[in-house]
Amino acid sequence: MRPETTRVIGLDPGLRRTGYGVIETDGYRHRYQASGQICPPQGPIPQRLGELFRQLSEVLETYVPDCAAVEASFIAANAGTALKLGQARGALISACVVREVTVFEYSPRSMKQAITGRGGATKEQVQFMVQRLLGLAESPQADEADALGLALCHAHSRLLTPQECTT
Repeated sequence: MRPETTRVIGLDPGLRRTGYGVIETDGYRHRYQASGQICPPQGPIPQRLGELFRQLSEVLETYVPDCAAVEASFIAANAGTALKLGQARGALISACVVREVTVFEYSPRSMKQAITGRGGATKEQVQFMVQRLLGLAESPQADEADALGLALCHAHSRLLTPQECTT
C-alpha cells in the first residue's frame, strides 16, 4: 500500500521577514517544492500585516498546500517584539484559515530537535540539515530553512500520530 502524499507549507513568522517553504511528503520521502520570503514594506503595522496576509494568500493559491506548520510563539525578552510577532502569526494563520488550510504549530525547539536531533541547534545547523534532507544544491536562507524545517517537522510527526492533513 502506497502512503498518501501531502503538501505542507512551513511558515517562520516575522513582521519584517516571513520565511515560507513548501514540501511534498509521504512521511518517508520529502520533495522540495518552493521556498521564499515575504518582506512587507516599511510603514504602519496594520498595512504591513495586511501585506503579509495578501502575499501569503498568493503563495497559498499558487502551491495549494494541504496543511501549514507554523512556528509557535515563544516568550521574548521584549514585550513589544513578542506582540509584533504574535500579530504577524495572526495574519499568517488567518490567511491559512480563510483558504481552509489546516494549521499545526511547533515550537522552535521541537523543530530543531526533529531536524538536527538537538533542540538547541544553531540556525546554521538547521540550514545544513534542511539542505541535506531535501537534497538542495545550496543552503537556503535562514528564514526559508526554518520554514522548510517546520514543514519537515510536521512530516515527521505524521509518522507518529495520524493527522487530518492528507490528500
